[in-house]
Amino acid sequence: MLPRGLWPWRARLLPTPGIWGPARPWPLPPPPQVLYVKLCGNVKYYQSHHYSTVVPPDEITVNYRHGLPLVTLTLPSRKERCQFVVKPMLSTVGSFLQDLQNEDKGIKTAAIFTADGNKISASTLMDILLMNDFKLVINKIAYDVQCPKREKPSNEHTAEMEHMKSLAHRLFTILHLEESQKKREYHLLEKIDHLKEQLQPLEEVKAGIAAHSEAKTSGLLWAGLALLSIQGGALAWLTWWVYSWDIMEPVTYFITFANSMVFFAYFLVTRQDYTYSAVKSRQFLQFFHKKSKQQHFDVEQYNKLKEDLAKAKESLKQVRHSLYLQMQVEELNEKN
Repeated sequence: MLPRGLWPWRARLLPTPGIWGPARPWPLPPPPQVLYVKLCGNVKYYQSHHYSTVVPPDEITVNYRHGLPLVTLTLPSRKERCQFVVKPMLSTVGSFLQDLQNEDKGIKTAAIFTADGNKISASTLMDILLMNDFKLVINKIAYDVQCPKREKPSNEHTAEMEHMKSLAHRLFTILHLEESQKKREYHLLEKIDHLKEQLQPLEEVKAGIAAHSEAKTSGLLWAGLALLSIQGGALAWLTWWVYSWDIMEPVTYFITFANSMVFFAYFLVTRQDYTYSAVKSRQFLQFFHKKSKQQHFDVEQYNKLKEDLAKAKESLKQVRHSLYLQMQVEELNEKN
């Protein structure tokens, strides 16, 4: 029996109201056209083939969904496709590779190289990596990854994004300012204690060297005073007891001129004015460095530690000052 849709064409008499006249035949629609397909071979083993763009199971794809990159790859151990959502501005190459190894323990080694074969550092942001094609090497098997080209944002969109980043940074700073400052204060206190521990044995050695240098410098100054006293006494004895002033006057003049020549020579050698404080400091440093070499005291290391300690104390002072101001602001807000 033929299906209903394949019955031969026939007419039906449709009744109509009297105003339209007597009943007349109304033609039925033409029968549908049937397409006959001839199957070759045994019908029992006939299979239909569907063609589509199916991704190979070992291919790594990068797509964008809701503005975020979506990396799809096949895990080597479970042989199943897995998707990883990447946050371009926060994730790095190292964190992405770590996520791969956490997901599949069968991944022993993983690295990313450029198309030219240069290895990409773990600190590189994923946003920079996804700008160009790259190679992902998993367990010594290289996969070529093609990144889709992103549309270049407009100037207005770029300015808006920069404003949003600045606003987010300021908001994060305000919310975590006190916590970060307290952590910084704690780290600075630890650093200051560590520097003081390193300086303590050096300070003891330095104190001994400084005392020895100070004693030698003072002795040298007293020796200079003694020489000047002897010189004055000799000139007085020669003037009043041996010779007269008429004879000793040219002698004293040449002695004064010789002293001026000595002072000028000191300036040419040291590039410093001849003052008693400058002479004392210079002589003290000479004795100090000479004694330091004898006792193997590292002056450069001592000076570096002292500079680091001064910088740490200054930073701690600034942090505590900002914390004090913040506490005052909170007290004013509570009173209001």
